Amino acid sequence: MPLHLLKLCVGAESISDLEEWIAERQAQRRARGEPAEQLHTTRMVPKRIEEIVSGGSLYWVIKGQLSARQRLIDIRPFTDGEGIGRCHLVMEPVVVPVEPRPYRPFQGWRYLQDKDAPRDIDGGSGDLGAMPEQMRRELAELGLL
Repeated sequence: MPLHLLKLCVGAESISDLEEWIAERQAQRRARGEPAEQLHTTRMVPKRIEEIVSGGSLYWVIKGQLSARQRLIDIRPFTDGEGIGRCHLVMEPVVVPVEPRPYRPFQGWRYLQDKDAPRDIDGGSGDLGAMPEQMRRELAELGLL
């Protein structure tokens, strides 16, 4: 059973905002001749790397709601220029909306067990997948989703 990470998506207002940011960063990397990987740098290195990269995802909390996920491909620890240990979370650039769930702010990242992860919003979610993100957000805030 995979293990996931949970992280705040600071600065993003919506899933589409996150997707635009990813596309912009990938274009910048391609322009510099770098691989078009999507990397997110974090200070702490997860200790359970094998469980995470064997099918885990990074779940994003956007504006107080667990809203989307991206599959984690790799976790690469490194030391920055100031001698501080950090890691790159390497993700697929595809953002998958999930059933919204309120989540309080926190620092860093958290582990998320697979049994506690929200389901993807896809064709199997009835009308939820066709619903605009803002409407899903409002209904979740009202406790109707």
